[in-house]
Amino acid sequence: MKDKTFEKIDGKEISKATIARMPLYLRFLQEENSRGEKYISSTVIAQNISVSSVLVRKDLALVSSQSGRPRLGFAISRLIVDIEKFLGYDNLSDAIVVGAGGLGRAFLGYEGFKSNGLNVLAAFDVDKKIVGKSVAGKLIYHLDDLEKFVKESQVKIGIITVPKHAAQEVLNRLVEAGVKAIWNFAPAPLRAPKDIVLKTEDLAASLAMLAGQLYKSNGR
Repeated sequence: MKDKTFEKIDGKEISKATIARMPLYLRFLQEENSRGEKYISSTVIAQNISVSSVLVRKDLALVSSQSGRPRLGFAISRLIVDIEKFLGYDNLSDAIVVGAGGLGRAFLGYEGFKSNGLNVLAAFDVDKKIVGKSVAGKLIYHLDDLEKFVKESQVKIGIITVPKHAAQEVLNRLVEAGVKAIWNFAPAPLRAPKDIVLKTEDLAASLAMLAGQLYKSNGR
């Protein structure tokens, strides 16, 4: 059975925990770069990300095209490029949102996606009251136009923010239209073909974990 805690990237088996830390490194490095810093050590990165410096060095060894310089560390600008390349942020991937409710519209308006390699083109919905309107310059289309838009724009990523009863049908339509990756925010377990990347975010479960941790921290 395949170990689901690892992903194969460029022929290397890399843990999902390592992959999850890369955006944290990148965000911190971008902040340091904006402050005019040129070099940074693994120790400083570790202190700000709250992990060990040994772990930072192991992670960066997987992606960095440079060796840290004595007393200086890594060249920040170069390390940013290396991590962006590893994460695929150097190539923008076009995406659409299906479900233009509060969460869907938030995705349309969030500019931070572009710095992470995601370009949200448009949204789709069945509500005639919002179809034809735009958010942050991005149009909300009727769901009937989904397949045509995906094929013509060669969209590869679909973001699902519809009610759970509609989520599986939306996924099926996205896959049939040619989408290769699904980011699901509907509170429903979805099924996708093996060649489709499916990532489900369970906001209710995350909230429950947060509430549980708060409960424990208060000693109740």
